[in-house]
Amino acid sequence: MGKGKEWQPEWRKFNDRITGVPTVQLTNYTGHSHHLYFTENGWYDNNRKLLFCSDRSNKTDLFTIDTETGVITQLTDHQKTYGSLSPCLHPDQMKMYFRRDDQIIRLDLTTLEEQIIHEKPDSLLGGNLNCTADGKYLITCLREDISDKVYTDLGNGYIGHRELMEARPQSTIIKIDLETNEVVEVYRENNFITHINTSPTIPELITFCHEGPWQLVDHRIWGLHLETGEAWKIRERKEEQEMVGHEYWYQDGETIGYHGFRKDRTGFFGKIKYDNTDEKEVEFDFVNWHAFSNDFDKIVVDGRAPIEHLIIWYKENGTFSPPKILSEHRCSFHTQKVHAHPRFSPDGSKLIYTSDRNGYANIYLVDVPESSGRLPDFAK
Repeated sequence: MGKGKEWQPEWRKFNDRITGVPTVQLTNYTGHSHHLYFTENGWYDNNRKLLFCSDRSNKTDLFTIDTETGVITQLTDHQKTYGSLSPCLHPDQMKMYFRRDDQIIRLDLTTLEEQIIHEKPDSLLGGNLNCTADGKYLITCLREDISDKVYTDLGNGYIGHRELMEARPQSTIIKIDLETNEVVEVYRENNFITHINTSPTIPELITFCHEGPWQLVDHRIWGLHLETGEAWKIRERKEEQEMVGHEYWYQDGETIGYHGFRKDRTGFFGKIKYDNTDEKEVEFDFVNWHAFSNDFDKIVVDGRAPIEHLIIWYKENGTFSPPKILSEHRCSFHTQKVHAHPRFSPDGSKLIYTSDRNGYANIYLVDVPESSGRLPDFAK
């Protein structure tokens, strides 16, 4: 039995041992389970259900969990494992899209019916998927396959990351009409392009990145107008070897969040409008993997070893609190499937993250306190 199979609740409820914050381990399976990439919203059905991927039965499939009952429902029935399915939710929250080999598939979240909407040629590699804010188009990137020249294993330790950047493969950003499946090329250049992110409120606006080691790439964050094809730099480097990346959209669809490191390795998180106005940054003295926020009032980062905590800042009375420990994550970050990738729920009351603290990646849901007062200060 595959599609539609229900898995009984696996969850385990506990209080974080450091902060006491109520936490639910949503999945508990001997095989990796992880939520969608941190730039992708996986919440739907009035924020009751959450999409995730899992390697159950030695296959990679899409699932949904009802966070009120714990019941898990299988959405696809694949016959092998995949490094990534690149899933994204449509704005109407009635359907989603994902990659399977060379195909892009539409999946109805009610009937579980699948429909192929695009098939790429073998000579190209497909990037992540994102729907425009009006739900009319699916945006993705296709990249020249140069695996015969450059060995890569990006999902398992970023092997070949620099070499692929230096090879400058031809990359093309396309939009797929979700009514007709017509494909239009929007932008093309000879650079390693990834990280396609559509604005959640402005249909013609996306960001993409020039991928590679952040301190070496020519420029990381780019804006792109889907109608005119105009591309522009966002948040230019301020000093040699400064690192900026892991960009994502705030809920307003105009502001981009990011994090990075100065040349001396001082960490920071920040925000900037897509037109390079209203830039603000906050520094910290430790190293992290990712940052996320719905706005500039509450920001979370995942600490990098030896730090094993999710660390949060609250803006209170116009200024940010000291960094606080929200919970521990104890995540290895060894492969993409076991990255913590913390993300707030749309209303900010919950936070999801993935951790392989017990040997396999599982998904955790944390109650986020309304204020910083009850949380311990983070001390390096």
